[in-house]
Amino acid sequence: MQLFVRDLTVIDFSYLCPIRGMVGESWTVDVLLDGALDEQNMVLDFSKVKRTIKDTIDDIADHRLLIPTAYSDVRWQQQGDRVWMDFNSLQGDIHLACPQQAFALIPSEIIDFDSVNTFLQKALKEALPDNVDGIALTLRNEIHDAPFYHYSHGLRKHDGNCQRIAHGHRSPINVFENGMAAPKWDEYWAERWKDIYLGSEEDVVSVGELTLSPQAKVSDDTHFGFHYQAPQGDFQLAMPKARCEIIPHDTTVELLAEFMASTLVEKSPQSEFKVIAYEGIGKGAISVKGNQA
Repeated sequence: MQLFVRDLTVIDFSYLCPIRGMVGESWTVDVLLDGALDEQNMVLDFSKVKRTIKDTIDDIADHRLLIPTAYSDVRWQQQGDRVWMDFNSLQGDIHLACPQQAFALIPSEIIDFDSVNTFLQKALKEALPDNVDGIALTLRNEIHDAPFYHYSHGLRKHDGNCQRIAHGHRSPINVFENGMAAPKWDEYWAERWKDIYLGSEEDVVSVGELTLSPQAKVSDDTHFGFHYQAPQGDFQLAMPKARCEIIPHDTTVELLAEFMASTLVEKSPQSEFKVIAYEGIGKGAISVKGNQA
């Protein structure tokens, strides 16, 4: 007997890519279970599917930075609960020093649907009851009509997993100028924030203040340093400057929507702008700025 649940959960995360550097992503998860009926004549009660499978996936992958540990130019060291991570990409070297729960170590050369699927299935098989013989996951992107961008960030003031310094989202953007759809501005933000790290100004420090691994060869000429203390621990990151944009406030989706709208008003002062900014799939914020706002 088979049991399925579509749209079980969304994984919002970032991953390290040899070509693109740090990439924010949002994947929808569908699940298909194979097994015998239990004493309730069910493969697994839907409430347990949602609780056990969703919670397991959220715990090991959601709001984490996924690392392809079989890639030749990645190095990491763990001491207690703390991990030092060094990664070389075509976009520049990336270095982190964070609590262990900020990362998910994927035994693969690249992060893709297949490697993450295998990683998740291994953990889920240990969490499911004996009557469940098999589990299949489908990981998929949302199909967007509008342009979209991939961004990573961290929210030091957040009391949940958003405080992790390198997690992200794949987000569409809709801009309206004077009440009319403005695809040129959608494209503008999609290009401006392509595979970007959005750093808060208050988190920026000299890279010399970071306690990175001995392999980290960085300078303030090439990298931005980010550092903050949050409830889950001490988070440090050195990112290539070309892959960052420094935002003068927190990078919550509410403030990002306001930032985009205000930026567009500066570019076109006579216009009113409505920005619909998404944070991953199915959620986001709306900001209206301009001469009629």
